[in-house]
Amino acid sequence: MQALLGIGGFILFMGYGILQIVAGYVGIDFHFGAVWAGVAIVAALMFRFTLPITIGAFFGAMDVWGWHWGFAALFAAPGLAFLIPGVILSIIEGVKR
Repeated sequence: MQALLGIGGFILFMGYGILQIVAGYVGIDFHFGAVWAGVAIVAALMFRFTLPITIGAFFGAMDVWGWHWGFAALFAAPGLAFLIPGVILSIIEGVKR
């Protein structure tokens, strides 16, 4: 059962990554053209420089797919869902002292 859950999680994770790459390509293609979208894909896959793909995924989800900016931000950078509450909590703790 654990192996099945691990395989399922792997498939979901890879599917999410591919969807993010597609959204990044679409967003960069929409704003800058197919050449720059290809350069961003090559940079992400060869040099592990994923910032252009993340920004492109945000704009692809927001501008091309018509998502609300908040959902597009959570799609492009899901770590923000954990980062923002942590920053708010640290600010509150700093004010309490």
